[in-house]
Parts: sequence; C-alpha cells; structure tokens
Amino acid sequence: MNGTNVSSTVLERLTEEWDALTPEAQKAARYVLENPADVGVSTVREIAEAANVKPNTFVRMARQVGFDGYEDFRAPFREAIRKGGVSFPDRARWLQDISRSGELGGLYADMAAAAMRNIEETFAGIDAQVLEAAAHAIWNSRQVFTLGVGVNNANARNFTYLASTGMKQFHAIPRPGSTAIDDLAWADSQDVLIAMTCKPYRAEVIEAIKIAREQGVTIVGISDSPASPVILNADHGFTVAVDTPQFFPSSVSMIALLETLLSFVIAVSSEEIVERVEKFHKRRHQLGLYAEEPE
Repeated sequence: MNGTNVSSTVLERLTEEWDALTPEAQKAARYVLENPADVGVSTVREIAEAANVKPNTFVRMARQVGFDGYEDFRAPFREAIRKGGVSFPDRARWLQDISRSGELGGLYADMAAAAMRNIEETFAGIDAQVLEAAAHAIWNSRQVFTLGVGVNNANARNFTYLASTGMKQFHAIPRPGSTAIDDLAWADSQDVLIAMTCKPYRAEVIEAIKIAREQGVTIVGISDSPASPVILNADHGFTVAVDTPQFFPSSVSMIALLETLLSFVIAVSSEEIVERVEKFHKRRHQLGLYAEEPE
C-alpha cells in the first residue's frame, strides 16, 4: 500500500507531525507506518488492540494530523484496496468489514467478491500460449468479425472499437438490420470470428459459429463452460467465470479477457500499430472531438 498516492500522503503526514504527537499517539502512528495494509480493513477497536493502545488513541491521532476521526483517516487506505493496492487476503478482510457496514453492505461485499473471484478464476484457467496463438490468428487474418448479442453485443462492439483505433477490417456483428449469418456470407479461411455467449446460449451465435466453421473461418470462442457449444466448436476457446449475486451473468471477466486478448494482438503486431493509434487520437484532437484541458 505504500505505493499508492493517497495513502502515502497520509503516511507522510504522520511522519511530519510525529514530534507533535503524544507518546501514546506515536505508538498508534508507528503501527500505521509499519502496517499500512491493516488500516483499510480494520475497525478502530481491531487496530487499537493490535497496536496495544486504546481506541480513542487512534481517534485522537487522526484528529491531530488533520482528520475528523478514524473513519476519515482510514478512507484513503480503503480506496487503495478498491484500486488493487493490497493483497487478496487483505481484500477478504475488507469485504468482511463492509458487509457489516449497513443495509446494503452485504450486497456490496457480495458483488465485489464475485467480481474479484471471477477475474481470478478466469485468468487462472487460461494458458498464455493459447492466448498468444489466438492473437497471432487475429493479427494475420484478412478480416475479424466480433459476434455478440444481448449484453455481449456491447462487449463485442467495445472490443471492435478499441481494435479499430489501430487496425483495419474489424467488424462488430450483427450489423444493424442484418443477421450474423448474412454478415459472414463471404468470410473464409483468411478470416477470424470472435464469438461469445453465456448460458442460456443464444441460438443465433451457435448457428453462426457452425456456418463459419463450414466456410473455413478460424473461431475464437468465449463462453462460461468448457462444455459450451461455443468452446467445443472453437479453434481457440476461452472459459470465463460469470457468477454473480444479481440476476444477469457478470461481464467483468469477459471484458477483462477481451482487453487482454487485444493487448496480446498488439504485442504480436508490427510497430506500425502504435503509430496508427497515435495518428487516430491526434486526428480526433484536431477535429475537436476531445475537450481540451485548460492551460
């Protein structure tokens, strides 16, 4: 946590105010300086017990260095946890803490835990060499079709938009007023189809994959089970974890995988890609599409 800007500022303030602190407050400050990861996940009683001081000592220490109280003092440390500045054991303690923080605290903790667990499970089950092989297939192809319907339509279009800032011939399908099968009518062995769907599997996606295979298209499949028809019919298959307390499947790991796949494509591509991306954004600035920062 020492590397995070906000919490580091708090630690610096403690050292600057050190001489002004009472001996007991210095004990509390010393514990914070030596164990900053504990601050964001501990109640005032828990951290006071660990530091061998009274809870009020931490409250007084926080006020002496310019905070309203301990909750205000530990807020930057909790923010660092949310941004990934500590280990998963610390996150587990943080989740337990917020689950007790109010009427919706339990739901918040459940959603956060599910999102982090999905990311962990997804990347733990992916072989980087398989991801690299898919990236090479995409880079060496003539055209790339990204297929998603329902919630995954947005994911497919986001991937296509990002890829198109540096590469040509990326198409999000189905196009407006068309069907995925029609959009793939002239695709062949020179092309790649990235297709995604999770339970309940969308019939039009499965049908498009089968037809694309018959036409010789290379399939990159993303789904929520190794037994999914998307994975079973793919040349390069990736399973994502989508569990969530809410009704709809989570898209967190799907988006993370697509972003990683795109980063691999860029990594195996030519240096021309970087120039294209820079040119793309320079053009947007010139056309006034971005709000310029004040001088």
